[in-house]
Amino acid sequence: MCSYIVEKAALTGSAKGRGWMKIDTAHVYYDHPFHAPLDHALGIDFINAANGGRERVAIEISADSARELVRAILSALESGEQEHAAAAAAQTACAAEASVG
Repeated sequence: MCSYIVEKAALTGSAKGRGWMKIDTAHVYYDHPFHAPLDHALGIDFINAANGGRERVAIEISADSARELVRAILSALESGEQEHAAAAAAQTACAAEASVG
């Protein structure tokens, strides 16, 4: 049974298919895949809805792969944000020290 249930997420970014394109929307669904050799797959279509959604970059992955991807995304965001915050704090401290000296 196909559910045709699609979750939508507003995005800001770019994706590369045939070439780079702006994306503003992701359609996320769990259903029968079109291409992946799986009974069911999590599909994500990245599109530019503001441009009519004519082009897309799509993935179909297993449920376990989707969960691993979510874990990796959250981990990368957490460690990346911490690293960038530490670098920004160090730059601010150096700039403050230079203006005093």
